Amino acid sequence: MLNKDQITDSLNEIPVPGVMRGIASMNLIKNINITDKKLELELASAALSPASQEWLKAQIDLKFKKNGDFNEVAVTFSTALPKDLNRIKNVIAIMSGKGGVGKSLVTSLTAVSLKRQGYEIGVLDADITGPSIPRMFGITDRPSGTEGGILPVTSKSGIEIMSINLLLPSEDDAVIWRGPLIGKAITQFWEEVLWGNLDFMLVDLPPGTADAPLSVMQNLPVSGVIIVFTPQELTAMIVKKAVKMAQQMQKPVFGIVENMSYLYLPELDKKIEIFGKSHAEDMQKASGAPLLAQIPIDPELAKLCDDGTIERYSSPHVEELGKNLLAAIPAVDKK
Repeated sequence: MLNKDQITDSLNEIPVPGVMRGIASMNLIKNINITDKKLELELASAALSPASQEWLKAQIDLKFKKNGDFNEVAVTFSTALPKDLNRIKNVIAIMSGKGGVGKSLVTSLTAVSLKRQGYEIGVLDADITGPSIPRMFGITDRPSGTEGGILPVTSKSGIEIMSINLLLPSEDDAVIWRGPLIGKAITQFWEEVLWGNLDFMLVDLPPGTADAPLSVMQNLPVSGVIIVFTPQELTAMIVKKAVKMAQQMQKPVFGIVENMSYLYLPELDKKIEIFGKSHAEDMQKASGAPLLAQIPIDPELAKLCDDGTIERYSSPHVEELGKNLLAAIPAVDKK
């Protein structure tokens, strides 16, 4: 007879409709009871429509009866809030003191890098008025759910994503909200979305140090931050602002990323510093944090972002970004 651990592993082979991650991975198992040849399962109903619940019942019944493991399988669903089910080990905010430095790009590449190393990743797009994460991943599906919660949309490689753009009638619609509404939306994305079990949640912050970044720092259990900058003379002031905000909120800076660092011409084997000399070394001193990566201007990357296929991008810079981040994080539960 199967034990509870074996049953849990088997349940995780059944994908939850809408996210296509296993039942156990979404942390929906509330109770397992085994009596002789009868299996009783209690699952959480958060964000699951009646149709999804019936489909899961049928799949579970089929899985445990077909091999004669049990003669009877009883599945019930009980109410649960997503915020009570979510188990997220590390929440990392990606921020900068100004706009246009590529925070969303760095967020996306970090997610891709960590996913390739076998981690379960979620991306919360907190840039409510300027969301771009869904476009980079080629996501156009609307999130499904019920009054009890919302399911994130899953990318091709299995990264869970939630963004205001996925809820708008059109991705071109403007979100003209004041600070309190933006803060409330971010909190709802955290509390009302069924993220399940994640190793890392990456939060793409809007630029600056105003309402939205403050809401994230105050309302989410942020483990630390990554600061993004570009090689320009304004960089020192911008990075210092972001560092000071992180320090005031008592959040460690895990590392810094210099984006648009240079343009490499393979024909000439030459790097051209289009935006000026790199300030990476100075920024390391200013932030007291390690340099995670220097990301060059890459026409191929730009095209993949436009095409919604950023997950296909391959570069040593992407690999080192994830590995250096893991090395920079202190003794927390990485996996």
